[in-house]
Amino acid sequence: MPVDFESYYPTDLPDENTNGRRILEFLATHPDTGYRAGELAAELDIPRGSVGTTLSRLESRGLVRHKGEYWAINPEAYDAHTASLIGLQTVAEQFDGDYYDRNPDWDADLPDLSAQEEADSVEDE
Repeated sequence: MPVDFESYYPTDLPDENTNGRRILEFLATHPDTGYRAGELAAELDIPRGSVGTTLSRLESRGLVRHKGEYWAINPEAYDAHTASLIGLQTVAEQFDGDYYDRNPDWDADLPDLSAQEEADSVEDE
C-alpha cells in the first residue's frame, strides 16, 4: 500500500491486534516486572506455544529482554515514540463507542476557523 513518504515513520512495533502487540503492551504497563512465558500466556489468553515464538521475535527487534525464563520490556526500546503509539491505542480503546465514535460526522457543521485566523493576521499587520 502506498504511503505519504514525508509523514511515514516506520516502527518496529508489531501490528495492532497481534499477539506480539498484546504482549508488548502488557509488558509496557509493568516495566519493572519479569514474567515467564506461561504466565504471559495465561494472563493474555494466548496459546502457550505462540508466546515463546512471539517473545523471541520481539527480542530480535530489541523490544523485550530476558533473564533466564523471565521476560520484560526493554527500557531502551520503550522510548517516547513507542509509548505514544501504545498510549494512542489505549485512548482509542477507552473512548471506543462514545458519542464521537458513534457519530463520525460530528465535525461536519463546525465553522472553518482558518478563514477567521487569516483575517485576524491581516488586521494585525
